[in-house]
Amino acid sequence: MSFSSDYAAELQKIINNNSFLVDVRTPEEFAEGHVPGSVNIPLDTIPLQLPLFMRKDNIIVFCRSGMRSAQAKGFLDQQGFNNVFNAGTWMDVKQMIQ
Repeated sequence: MSFSSDYAAELQKIINNNSFLVDVRTPEEFAEGHVPGSVNIPLDTIPLQLPLFMRKDNIIVFCRSGMRSAQAKGFLDQQGFNNVFNAGTWMDVKQMIQ
């Protein structure tokens, strides 16, 4: 997934400002490599884990290709969270961390 340079720059600022980094891949994928400081909440478990998202300033979701994170963002938006950002792939996020 590629972002406009303006969105990517803004996303990088948000990521590096104490955001809640959520990898929505499977535990097996997460174990193979992940972003330091991220938590693994697989897409299919998000409805059961909503308390973990409460009172977070910014929530960054990501996965392998950006598809599952888009679904996660859509679901969280429907639940009333207005601070969720789809960062695409976990490798994109890993490169943005300073």
